[in-house]
Amino acid sequence: MSLLHVLVAVTLVVALAPVLARVMGRSAGWVLAAALLGCAGLLASLHTPGERLEQVVPWIPSADIMLSLRLDGLSFLFSLVVLIIGAVVMAYSAGYLKEQTPSAFYTLMTFFAASMMLLVLADDIVLLYVAWELTTLCSYLLILRSSPEAAAPATRTLLITVGGGLCLLGAVATLWSTTGTTNLTEALSHPAWSQDPVFAGTVAVLVAVAAMTKSAQFPFHSWLPDAMVAPAPVSAYLHAAAMVKAGIYLLMLFAAAAANSPVWSALLITVGLITTVMGGAFALQKHDLKQLLAYSTVSQLGLLVVIIGVGTPLAMLAASTHVVAHALFKAAAFMHIGLLEKRFGSRHINDLWGLARSTPWDSAMIILAAASMAGVLPLLGFVSKELILEAALEGPSGWLVAGILTLGAVLTVGYSASMIFNTLPGSVVSEPVREGTRPMVVAIATTALGGLILGLAVPVLEPIILPSAAVAAGVGADQVGYLALWHGVNTPLLLSLVAVAGGVGLAMWVRRHLELVERPLLPFTGVQITQRLLAGTIAAGRRVGDLTRSDAISVHLGIPAVALGIGAVLLPLTWHGMPGAQRTEPFDVVLLCVVAIGLLAVVTARHRLTAVLSTGIVGFAVALWFYSLGAADVALTQMLVEILTVVIMVLVINRLGRRMLATPGRRRRALTALIALGGGTAATLATLTLTGHRDLSPAGEYFLRNAEADTGGTNVVNTILVDYRALDTFGELVVLAIAALSIYALIQARALVHEPTPTLRLSTLADPYANAIFLTTFGRVLQPVMIVGSFYVLLRGHNAPGGGFIGALVGASALALAYLSSASDDSRWMRLPYLAIAGSGILVAVGSGLLGFADGSFLRPLHAYLGGQHLTTALIFDVGVYLGVLGVILAAVRLLGRDQPAVSATADSVLSPSTVHPADTAPPADVDGGDR
Repeated sequence: MSLLHVLVAVTLVVALAPVLARVMGRSAGWVLAAALLGCAGLLASLHTPGERLEQVVPWIPSADIMLSLRLDGLSFLFSLVVLIIGAVVMAYSAGYLKEQTPSAFYTLMTFFAASMMLLVLADDIVLLYVAWELTTLCSYLLILRSSPEAAAPATRTLLITVGGGLCLLGAVATLWSTTGTTNLTEALSHPAWSQDPVFAGTVAVLVAVAAMTKSAQFPFHSWLPDAMVAPAPVSAYLHAAAMVKAGIYLLMLFAAAAANSPVWSALLITVGLITTVMGGAFALQKHDLKQLLAYSTVSQLGLLVVIIGVGTPLAMLAASTHVVAHALFKAAAFMHIGLLEKRFGSRHINDLWGLARSTPWDSAMIILAAASMAGVLPLLGFVSKELILEAALEGPSGWLVAGILTLGAVLTVGYSASMIFNTLPGSVVSEPVREGTRPMVVAIATTALGGLILGLAVPVLEPIILPSAAVAAGVGADQVGYLALWHGVNTPLLLSLVAVAGGVGLAMWVRRHLELVERPLLPFTGVQITQRLLAGTIAAGRRVGDLTRSDAISVHLGIPAVALGIGAVLLPLTWHGMPGAQRTEPFDVVLLCVVAIGLLAVVTARHRLTAVLSTGIVGFAVALWFYSLGAADVALTQMLVEILTVVIMVLVINRLGRRMLATPGRRRRALTALIALGGGTAATLATLTLTGHRDLSPAGEYFLRNAEADTGGTNVVNTILVDYRALDTFGELVVLAIAALSIYALIQARALVHEPTPTLRLSTLADPYANAIFLTTFGRVLQPVMIVGSFYVLLRGHNAPGGGFIGALVGASALALAYLSSASDDSRWMRLPYLAIAGSGILVAVGSGLLGFADGSFLRPLHAYLGGQHLTTALIFDVGVYLGVLGVILAAVRLLGRDQPAVSATADSVLSPSTVHPADTAPPADVDGGDR
């Protein structure tokens, strides 16, 4: 058993979640809860207090990035919080959810747990960053799917937390470049932290800001209350064990190293004090219990940030203890709010009186949770609060920091007591709903009683808490201290009594003066500021875009042409003289003349079809030129792309009309001619300047010399695409699939139009079946040959000109021929599921990449020999490229070539080859078969 096995186990839980949800419905929460607890048991079996367990699996070895995992005291503590609280929330969800098949919910929640596990176990800074962004994505999707009104809050949450992710990315880049390693342990122990104050300060600030966005610290706090549109299980997990705890974990992880910079402690203590007081004040104002708890989380997280900023071993002991206490009482409180919604249909204080009589057990549990949050003896929250106050007194500016924390504690007691005073007393308002709530009651009781039991028996937590504090403080476990419920009468206890007394008095005052409390403290809210910043950014971007926004193609072509001409001014600085004399081939002269004639035809064309065909002439001439120079792969690609480009452009022209727009005036023609001549001259001079003066590049020499030995292939072009730089090719494949989706979305959003065409009666041109008789006859022979040839080109690509891209172009050309020779827009070839084909290409490519892990790296080709024949998984990857390219071309032809669904049935019946014959009545005026 290893750490990787634990991660695999959690990943399997994610994979099983949608299956279990479909089979068992919401009751799948019980099974998922047991699975997460099982993962926690596996992790506990690997952990030995005070020892460190490591595992390294190759991930991207070429960049020295590994799947490095680490289990120490700090990661073990947070792993248990993630898994155990996750299990409780899963069980709670079995009673809370209304969906009959909540596949998406359970999948996202378990994926949230898996992402957090990867984050806290990561021992590589790149892996840490990837896991960090996965938690951001999970929280966004969970908030977004909660209701139709959740889009705006989810977007604001995403923008704030992604901004923090960019700061973390900056810290990762700075760490990597300075320390020369991505290993987290080595980077944190590097001498640069103590020797380079600029480096230490930069990384400290970037990490602190990243953590503060995740943990909702001022001024990034607004997203947390804004995210309360999410359902209770999401809020409970997000606040108690997942999203916000990621920021706290990051601060504790970097605390020992970042403490070398004085800005670290000052920044954390200042921001944390502001946040804890501000959050407590805002929580007191709220009558919506969920909003109250949201701001209380902001306040409690500020408390943790302050004590991490203090940074002493005692402070880290306090922080580790409060992480556990906060997870228990916050999970219980949020789940209790969900239970109130289920039982009474409301979570507003004014609607919830007499809960002590109507639901005595539930009321007892929320009293325990609120008491732990307020730090009342003998709850675990009391232990952590005493440690926090004691550590603050011993830290920098001790009495000042402790005094402000005491004020924050007064506010904490105040809003905790308000939850009790304003809901439990009085007569019963309504009869509670009890059906189906047992899982919720069990989950709440587990966490609420957990805070009581662990408070009374707090020494049992020492094997978990002390190693965590030691790792965060960078000291031995014997230097941290110990845990006890009672430390005698001391200053922290006296401050606690002041906080309790002041908080209860404040809660009583709030109860009598609710009308005063409802008044806003400020004329604006954090959400309003965030929304205005978002709107202002979009408006500014629109204004910048207006500078170049135009539907005129000439504008978009003119900008790079002008830029190229301006760049030509610098060419004399790099001029090395004319390239060495080479013999001019007559064939080159012929091709140059063909290209010049084609270009002249393009710029003088008055009909779009003429311009398209002339462009094709230029493209074919260039393809022949490539072939004459020995670039067979490039020539084949160019030729096939030209064929398909002409087909697709003709389909587009069918919607635009045959004639060009009005001829521009002389001044405009002169200007465009000047730009074109300038750009062409600059390109020619650049070619003469930059070529012919050096030998083959070192990279080119390496590929030519080593390609066959490294990959087993002799086609260097193909081996570069599918072996050496397969990840780049995979990215391009994804872009192609997105292009297919974009074409689909665009045409679904904007209906296609037809250029009015004249009706040709009693003519062969009017009948698509007769009009395409040559293509139909020719295609019956050529299409099967082209399809088989496309597979042949695919299979031979590793050792001869060809490959997945070229093979797909050949296959797509065959299907385009079948389409053009069909009497109907809805031929059987065009009914192929183009989006599924493109998507399957990505899946095949990913699958071949995963096979590479057998040799230590994603997308690393595996090689084998069968009967003397060389086999490689690069061929599987090339199949993915084949499917992806074929899918996007099919999408373009299918979507651009057919009528909209509303008219397709009529068109199909008119154009059916079984019903249309040359002598019959002409087709309707809106059907134009002659274009094909």
